[in-house]
Amino acid sequence: MSDKVPMTAGGFARLEEELRYLKSTARPEIIRAIAEAREHGDLSENAEYHAARERQSFIEGRVAELEDKIARAEVIDVSSLNGKTVKFGATVTVVDEDTDAKTAYQLVGEMEADVKEGRLSITAPLARALIGKEVGDSVEVMTPAGSKAYEILKVQYI
Repeated sequence: MSDKVPMTAGGFARLEEELRYLKSTARPEIIRAIAEAREHGDLSENAEYHAARERQSFIEGRVAELEDKIARAEVIDVSSLNGKTVKFGATVTVVDEDTDAKTAYQLVGEMEADVKEGRLSITAPLARALIGKEVGDSVEVMTPAGSKAYEILKVQYI
């Protein structure tokens, strides 16, 4: 798959940092753990060895995934964007029309999404509803709890 993966500079930096950690710290640690477990004899009944091999498999899979995402990344400089319309990279402040709760989300690529940190995947239903809208617009989104309505209070590119 050679599709470009949009992401912010911050998201790209977080992926690079995770990859650096896995290659420089986690990989050598797991190689040492496997060597140590091998020294304990019979590998067929060695739980430490099997756990270490499983961890190694996870690390190698994650390294491959990160390398692929980084290679396909299309880093978008959000600070160079502007305008009143919601698009990728925008930080959008919305108010829940039922509860009056205000929330701000930055619309980011799937790999960097973290709702607890206020980073909403561009593929999320709310993000898809917000794209192309402006301050004052209302959007309706289907959630597991039913339909929710939000009004856009602010659109920023920071």
